Amino acid sequence: MTVELGANPHGVLGAHEAKNGVVVRAWRPDARAVRVQPAGVEAELLDPAGLWEALLPSAQLPLEYELEVEYADGNTFTGRDPYSFLPTLSELDLHLAMEGRHELLYERLGAHVREIDGVVGTAFAVWAPNARSVAVVGDFNSWDGRLNPMRSLGSSGIWELFVPDAGEGTKYKFEIRTQEGRLRLKSDPVAFYAEVPPANASVVWESKHAWSDDEWLERRRAADPLREAISIYEVHLGSWRRNPLEDNRPLTYRELADELGDYVADLGFTHVELLPVMEHPFSGSWGYQVTGYYAPTSRFGTPDEFRYFVDRFHERGIGVILDWVPAHFPRDDWALATFDGTHLYEHADPRRGAHPDWGTLVFNLARTEVRNFLLANALYWVREHHADGIRVDAVASMLYLDYSRKAGQWVPNVHGGNEDLDSVSFLKEMNEALYAREPGIVSAAEESTAWPGVSRPTYAGGLGFGFKWNLGWMHDTLTYFQKDPVHRRFHHHTLTFSLMYAFSENFVLPLSHDEVVHGKRSLLDKMPGDRWQKFANLRSLYAYMWAHPGKKLLFMGGELGEWEEWNSEGSLHWNLLENAEHDGVRSLVRDLNRVYRETPALWQRDFEPDGFRWLEANDTANNVLAFARLGEGDEPPVVCVLNLSPVPRYDYRVGMPVCCRWREALNTDSAFYGGSGVGNRGGVEAEAVAWNDQPFSAQLTLPPLGAVWLVPE
Repeated sequence: MTVELGANPHGVLGAHEAKNGVVVRAWRPDARAVRVQPAGVEAELLDPAGLWEALLPSAQLPLEYELEVEYADGNTFTGRDPYSFLPTLSELDLHLAMEGRHELLYERLGAHVREIDGVVGTAFAVWAPNARSVAVVGDFNSWDGRLNPMRSLGSSGIWELFVPDAGEGTKYKFEIRTQEGRLRLKSDPVAFYAEVPPANASVVWESKHAWSDDEWLERRRAADPLREAISIYEVHLGSWRRNPLEDNRPLTYRELADELGDYVADLGFTHVELLPVMEHPFSGSWGYQVTGYYAPTSRFGTPDEFRYFVDRFHERGIGVILDWVPAHFPRDDWALATFDGTHLYEHADPRRGAHPDWGTLVFNLARTEVRNFLLANALYWVREHHADGIRVDAVASMLYLDYSRKAGQWVPNVHGGNEDLDSVSFLKEMNEALYAREPGIVSAAEESTAWPGVSRPTYAGGLGFGFKWNLGWMHDTLTYFQKDPVHRRFHHHTLTFSLMYAFSENFVLPLSHDEVVHGKRSLLDKMPGDRWQKFANLRSLYAYMWAHPGKKLLFMGGELGEWEEWNSEGSLHWNLLENAEHDGVRSLVRDLNRVYRETPALWQRDFEPDGFRWLEANDTANNVLAFARLGEGDEPPVVCVLNLSPVPRYDYRVGMPVCCRWREALNTDSAFYGGSGVGNRGGVEAEAVAWNDQPFSAQLTLPPLGAVWLVPE
């Protein structure tokens, strides 16, 4: 080949001013003839590789024309020349992208159906600054990388091309030639849709969904999640329920919108949190190894069907939180890894760029373009899919340079420390943008260390998250509940310890998917004792969790009392509900959510020390805990008492904040939940007998391995 189109094919191809008119050059390998229409001028083959040229005497620019291309097999193609159009990105777009400040980056990069000069086609754009050349290939050009080389938009590193007649549903990829001459076929990092795995081509998609959740979004903008009831049902869409009549397939987004939506509404959860729905090739990663950051996985339907899913949940008054994974990405050769032949999205140094635990790659957050890619992505899910927030996965792995690394396997920061300063600044920037642009959303961090101020504002030195998962509470609570009651007296303060730090962050209390996999056993199976005791312990665990300061999160199946660990390739065991004990657990969760939402004292002051009061923290001999939750102003308090031994306690005196009649709002030992029916016959009278530093007290009957919630009438 004697012609090198390189980074500027438009400089050679298309219509150009000539001495005697306009010359049109076309790049059509394997063509037998090329004509410029409507002038009907035959082009001359200048180069056997496929460069054709036609002179149109007396013509002037700008020139509208079509190319009629005839091939040896007799097929003829006629259409507008891709090289006759101006760039589809403005100078402002390029400036913002280079500065890392293009919050609408997804509206410019990727593939977008547009009408330009009366011609409908798709504008393709991709960031590949170190490529020697880039071509777009797909259904529209028989995947021939010779036909549609893209133009480089200078120092931005962005390559662009408008392809007429390439429309919605077109499958495509980018063919990247590295500086060494190697060809790499890559999926679009900003594609909105992809083929169903294991196929991995990107698909041109334009949303046509008409949203109906304006009222929901208006309420959200005025909301303060810190002072509202939040109980979250965590879901893996592929294994919540399957269709046994159709090869046990997962449900679709549209099916889940109704079946899961009705189920969550019935149980009274305020939100669902979805394990990553972003496109991923390996279902065994549960979605946590993302290759398509802007594409809802096509396993369950189209992007608009996912929008329908969110819309239907909002119709029921249920928020949708998405797991989001900016910490790492997989090594698949067709995705982000060494995207343009260089370590573009990831660090080049494996001491920073390779994740030792998961065999994945780590985003190079020192690059403004990489930060922009992720910042725009977080905003994209909230704006374009109306998500009500994100839960950021594996934040601890982002914060520490030596995370899971031994000495000599990590690189200190400029101050000699182990803090990843790039990640810290990115997380702050991301949270600032989310809360400034989309007030009322939820931003939660899965962060397992004592990093200070994770859920504190950035102006106060924090990372700016709204919430932090309380993994310390989770670990200590499950450690305690797995102990046989005869040993619990020696571990009593494993439960009380959480109140030493409960108000240092805005905590979510998680009993998540991570606690019921990899040999950890299901929550029910973790509980000690015989069958009855296991169920009683589980019910008490839930009542303790729902009464403890902090928002709530329960992984699907926890409400059924699953015996087996979660299997991401199967389904929850819905047949368990035929058993009264399992149905009783679900009934308890339903009532916990109902009473919780109806009782502001349980959530108004979650993050204020004055909203919590110990009534009995030290009764190790009886395995008893008692505390009060206090609301704002005249809101009535709630007293929660737990007897975590297998014997009932009669005439057990507990201090009460106010006098008179207290109603038993919830008793986990109710026969309705599968318990033994021990309780207080609906309520007790508080006497003017000071106790537990309270002016009043009442003598209670505490059910075995049970929890009682009391509210004043």
